[in-house]
Amino acid sequence: MRFFKKVLMVCGLSIAATTLIADEASIDTEIEQEIINKLQQAVPHIPLAGIKKSQLTGLYEVSFGNGERVFITEDANYFVAGDLFQVMDEGLVNLTDAQREQTRAERIAGIDASDKITFSPEIKKASVTVFTDVDCGYCQKLHREMANYLDAGIEVNYLAYPRAGVGSSSYDKVVAAWCAEDKNAAMTRLKSGQTVESKSCENPVAEQYQLAIDLGVRGTPAIILESGQLVSGYVPAAKLTEILGL
Repeated sequence: MRFFKKVLMVCGLSIAATTLIADEASIDTEIEQEIINKLQQAVPHIPLAGIKKSQLTGLYEVSFGNGERVFITEDANYFVAGDLFQVMDEGLVNLTDAQREQTRAERIAGIDASDKITFSPEIKKASVTVFTDVDCGYCQKLHREMANYLDAGIEVNYLAYPRAGVGSSSYDKVVAAWCAEDKNAAMTRLKSGQTVESKSCENPVAEQYQLAIDLGVRGTPAIILESGQLVSGYVPAAKLTEILGL
């Protein structure tokens, strides 16, 4: 029960019905409906995103709007919350984490370039997406090293994640950056502790804040590679270059 309350709180969604995602692992309609009915009876308005057969015999995988997943029995009387690992000759493979990475990569790829604040190198060798908060000390430290990232051929795409939440002082500051005529210059000023003119416009900050939560971001800076891998915290340019294999 606590898990479902957490899912509802994180997603911030309240829907009475949902269209579930069908794929190659789709399940019998009657079983699917039984699972839906049991879950919605246990926790009304649960934000389901999909149900499919899992790699575990007798269990089905239920995914939620925030990317979390549980494994549930056919009669929906029991479920297991946690990562699914496959035992391979070369070691353990985290199948659940691989799905998270795929989801992150797909969601990030769907963001319009105009909704990002991008710092591009002369010759791009790799691209990363960074959820950032202008008042975060380590976000500021990362930005001070921007020249080194660019010299290494790493393109940095900023998305907003004001940790204090929508409507906070940090939120207002990052909105001002997204609404500035020169977004890059405004971001640099804010990251150096300076002020920028307060502005309001149609902007993606609140949407990006929610996206970060959906993708499992819990702090800043949060670096997401093109593969969807999440690297939490500040990473020096030399180390990030190594991670990216440049």
